[in-house]
Amino acid sequence: MLDDRELGKKISAGDARAFDVWYRETAPRLSVFLRHLLGNPQAAEDVMQDTFTQVWRCSQGFDPDRGTLRAWLYGIARKQAAEYWRRYKAADPLEIENAAPGGAEASSIMADLLRRLPADQRTLLWLREVEGQSYAELAAILDIPIGTVRSRLFAAREALRAIWHSAPQGVPNELH
Repeated sequence: MLDDRELGKKISAGDARAFDVWYRETAPRLSVFLRHLLGNPQAAEDVMQDTFTQVWRCSQGFDPDRGTLRAWLYGIARKQAAEYWRRYKAADPLEIENAAPGGAEASSIMADLLRRLPADQRTLLWLREVEGQSYAELAAILDIPIGTVRSRLFAAREALRAIWHSAPQGVPNELH
């Protein structure tokens, strides 16, 4: 596997094969992220395709000194999702589709708890805890300083903790 710098160069040079391999590796996780962010599978698919189209058209915009190729991709996806909301003025941007339809009770409980967070906090937690983005990658994706990433992540975790502790008594003890 090529490192980000080499892969970015190949994609910038119009290497469709390198782009295809990278797309196949990154698209499934990006799709899940966008479904959580947008709450609509079709919108997530549309935004994902717009994101990869923009990456292909503007591949020279990747700067390996600013972050990873994946962080650059997620930054573009986040901006495309924001543009989607501006364009379509969704009725409830906090709606999220269950991450594991028909899955374990814990997944649906956690999805419900996350649904209660503001979209920016939910996005930050998803990128850090599920996608495993580093603080530097988050700073690049969100275009904010690392210190701001730390403080916002702390606030998001505290908000989730508060929601967790205020959860109804029906939540099983092992999940509460």
